[in-house]
Amino acid sequence: MGLTGWVCNSADGVLIEACGTVECLAHFIRRIRDEAPPLAAIVALEHHALPDDSGANSFTIRESGGSGRHVAHVAPDAALCGDCLRELFDPANRRFRHPFISCTNCGPRYSIITGTPYDRPNTTMASFPLCPDCRQEYQHPADRRFHAQPIACGACGPHLRLLDSDGAFISESDAALIRAGELLKAGAILAIKGIGGYHLAADACNNAAVGRLRERKKRDEKPFAVMAPDLAMARSLALLSQVEERLLASPESPIVIVRRADSCPVSALVAPGNALLGLMLPYTPIHHLLLRDSGFTALVMTSANLSDEPIAFQDCDALQRLSGIADYFLLHDRPIHIRCDDSVIRAFQERPLFYRRARGYAPRAIRLPFESPPVLAVGAELKSAICLTKGNQAFLSQHIGDLQHETAGASFRQTIQHLSGLLEVIAETIACDLHPDYLSSLHAAESGLPLIAVQHHHAHLAACMAENNLNGEVIGLILDGTGYASDGTVWGGELLVGGYDSFRRVGHFRQTRLPGGDKAVREPWRMALAFLYTAMGEAAFDLELPVTRHLSVAERAVFLAMLEKGLNSPFTSSCGRLFDAVSALLNVRHIVSYDGQAAIELEALAEESDDCLTLPYEVTLNTGGLYQVDFSTMIPAILLGLNSGVARAAIARRFHATVARASVEACSRIAREAGLDRVVLSGGVFQNRLLSEMVYTGLIEQGLQVFTHRLSPPNDGCIALGQAAIAGWKSRRNN
Repeated sequence: MGLTGWVCNSADGVLIEACGTVECLAHFIRRIRDEAPPLAAIVALEHHALPDDSGANSFTIRESGGSGRHVAHVAPDAALCGDCLRELFDPANRRFRHPFISCTNCGPRYSIITGTPYDRPNTTMASFPLCPDCRQEYQHPADRRFHAQPIACGACGPHLRLLDSDGAFISESDAALIRAGELLKAGAILAIKGIGGYHLAADACNNAAVGRLRERKKRDEKPFAVMAPDLAMARSLALLSQVEERLLASPESPIVIVRRADSCPVSALVAPGNALLGLMLPYTPIHHLLLRDSGFTALVMTSANLSDEPIAFQDCDALQRLSGIADYFLLHDRPIHIRCDDSVIRAFQERPLFYRRARGYAPRAIRLPFESPPVLAVGAELKSAICLTKGNQAFLSQHIGDLQHETAGASFRQTIQHLSGLLEVIAETIACDLHPDYLSSLHAAESGLPLIAVQHHHAHLAACMAENNLNGEVIGLILDGTGYASDGTVWGGELLVGGYDSFRRVGHFRQTRLPGGDKAVREPWRMALAFLYTAMGEAAFDLELPVTRHLSVAERAVFLAMLEKGLNSPFTSSCGRLFDAVSALLNVRHIVSYDGQAAIELEALAEESDDCLTLPYEVTLNTGGLYQVDFSTMIPAILLGLNSGVARAAIARRFHATVARASVEACSRIAREAGLDRVVLSGGVFQNRLLSEMVYTGLIEQGLQVFTHRLSPPNDGCIALGQAAIAGWKSRRNN
């Protein structure tokens, strides 16, 4: 472009000084925005006029530097780019059908990095020396593979092997790929090594194969993800919006939750009783070759694990743990250094909403609205992730899993060590959940670092604030399953006012008993009886309802005593448990086999109706000065509707509208009283798109500013970010 000057990496980002005509400089800025490399993430672009006194007559690359802190950035793993895909299937190209083809714009990054700086010796490619042809590409600045650390070819790269379930060798290289496709066509289940771990794969249109996979994986009803060969096939499987298509085809290549097409040939066993489909496109050369060679409509590609354990990523562990599930193993000799599961996203308000943030996004930085000392936040117990801060950057790790599992605990500790080393962060403070018995909280207590314990829902509020670059005080509508509180009750339907420094509880959903504690989470019929008892007293047990049939006459007396005396039945304000109760009352789901199943199926039922009515509720100011959102009068109204022949779908829709309207009313009253006009929405219940849209629209109509999660999940996957923001703010203030 005829510009002179220089470029370098600095503590604050990329710095460019360019000299030229006004027209050329304006064009240059547009091109930076429009032609950024596929893996570049431009958070902000600022430009200022400078006097032309540099005297430069060329454009140079300066050494990285700058005053102040050094922030190392680690690129996420990226899907195969279009250029490499064309080469993969070009017989004239020397990388034709090479299952590890990559370039500067694609391929594994985070999952193969063992240390810094990011050079080949500090990756799991270190044991694959470059051949002369690859080295020439690697060293040539004009080549697409200039300093691309994962590059290789058939002569110098990793190789595939196909093994049987006992680990016996069958074939290798291209023959292994071809045979793997034939086995999948015949109905076999394969464990396939990907970028961040293993998948269990089966023909998604083969009922018998999908059924065997469910049985062996011990996954009764939780949906499987499926992989379509390309966007054209994806359009035949699902009703895709433009946003969903962009997400599917992006370099991050997440699983996208979409609405299944009526003519979709994928087995109903992939997502039993669910109109939604977790869909993704191939993101590795191995995926592309497998799907194209055998002409699959779609393959099940589910995380290789048992139940809710972390994904298998080491060969020896996979062969041991998966031998009873997979018939064959398609693996390779490039080690995965850190496990990283697939990201899961749903479109909301024409933008992405994370269910799980992992491959493709982690550990991409989230910019904080303030400078923070180095903090390690260890998250919650479920949907675990960790977060590290440095300066104004928060680095949220990949999804780790539920820490009750021993393997998840090991992954949790490895992730802390690995990410701290890569980012060169030595934490000065550690933050954890207020719950003292979480494995993450125990780790924090044993670390020896100054400890900041953060209340669960305060962390939700702060996470949404941080990713939306908010300061000051906001109203937090936090609708969640469960969260520990120091008052001995279980929170989960919360109205908060606060910021990073502190918060106060200004309202909540009316409390009801959680009969049986954790059992009530797995058995929604218990919550239905608890809400019936709150609304109607002992007479609830005499009703002829499906939920009352779970108890014999003798058991009813015991259950009633639990509710009356609180035996193993703490009070809870949980919104998630309210959804469970209504799901059971409408005979949708009495017992769940995975987290959130009752609410997911209730939402699906509600979306079958366009009913626009609401049910009774009350928002009152109690004697303690807290707003109470009371749905007790709604429960008899639901029973009346059922007895009057109102369609269950219509009642489910009315329920969603009622929760939304009551929440909006409570927020509006608090906003007027507190003089605030900003509301943040967080908590796992906001994975429910129907409810989220109703709440969002209602608050906007009240003239309030509404902020939702876009960079982290609304569920407990955001807790570490919120903890980090709170601890960073408090440490900064104290310093």
